[in-house]
Amino acid sequence: MFRKIIEVSSRDTDALGHVNNTVLPEWFEVARNPFYKIFNPEMDLNTRMWNIIMVHIEIDYINQTFFGLDVEIRTFVEKIGTTSCTVYQEAWQNNNIVAKARVILVHYDFNNEEKIVIPEHIRAELEKHLE
Repeated sequence: MFRKIIEVSSRDTDALGHVNNTVLPEWFEVARNPFYKIFNPEMDLNTRMWNIIMVHIEIDYINQTFFGLDVEIRTFVEKIGTTSCTVYQEAWQNNNIVAKARVILVHYDFNNEEKIVIPEHIRAELEKHLE
């Protein structure tokens, strides 16, 4: 599991005084960076080097999230397929789960615009984070 602490900013809140629903997908994305490093150790966003693409995301908002308390994002690998994997994430604030997400990522060759098999060395690293 990867953990990322997010310091909630006043800009994250909306007119109702809680964190806006559009902010959580950004936090989940940032929290997946260590996971992306498994695929791309140099984190080079050049399309000749980058090899992963998101094809699906679903988010369940469970509780309101507020300014003034940090949020912890927990990221797990839920499933590893031949060319894709499912990442499960939870956002926690004040010992309460506030949101959860599932993301499907595909190992991808941008040059040939096709999915590719996840190699064994990457699969082995992903397996360390299976939940």
